[in-house]
Amino acid sequence: MEFPAYLATMPMHAITEIHGEPGLLARFRLEVEAFDELARERLTAALDLAAELHREDRRVREPYLNHLLRVAIRMMHHYQVRDVDVIVAGLLHDAVEDHPAELAGPDVVGDPTPAALAALAARFGPRVARLVGAVTNPAYDPGRDRHVQYREHVAASLDREPWARVIKVSDFTDNGVGVIHTVGPKVARSAAKYRPLVPVFRDLIARPDTPLSAPVKRHIFAQLDLAEERFSAILDQPN
Repeated sequence: MEFPAYLATMPMHAITEIHGEPGLLARFRLEVEAFDELARERLTAALDLAAELHREDRRVREPYLNHLLRVAIRMMHHYQVRDVDVIVAGLLHDAVEDHPAELAGPDVVGDPTPAALAALAARFGPRVARLVGAVTNPAYDPGRDRHVQYREHVAASLDREPWARVIKVSDFTDNGVGVIHTVGPKVARSAAKYRPLVPVFRDLIARPDTPLSAPVKRHIFAQLDLAEERFSAILDQPN
């Protein structure tokens, strides 16, 4: 498939709409050209694993892999992340939450999550597993509001993992700013879920130990502003 020369600078949801998964894969390959051969091999291995685990998964109108590609590309292009562990963890950030049994293997009895994280550690290193663990949602208490528990988990787990903040804010941007690219009841549900997290991410990204440059932090704050505008447009319409 032929892609335009400006693919390297196109907004990612525009690539998604026009070129789909093949376009996002081509953009990912353009971004990883900046890395050395060993890093490219690790990134390709992580992408292959993510594609295999999420092969049947969908996000409303698109393959789930598109979301994972956008999270990783955003970190490389907009956040200027060159830490390979962080990008690998970005590609695999939903692997343990969504497919723990596949990662853990058929012989695991009980909760497969620890074994799934151990499998990631064996393949990509303990730091990758720790970062994925930090952005993996725990089992929720059925007696409490799920959204409240989600916000509590995000604040607590990211408080102690600065690089996990970078992964999660890319994930949040794709879900929050990208909410206008979904359809149906999920639009309002997503806006209600994610809106209270905007001030949480503002605080986390502003912290001195968040390993991003000042211009990147300003970019993220602008994206959070845009997400808030979109949540308001969805949720605050007069009756």
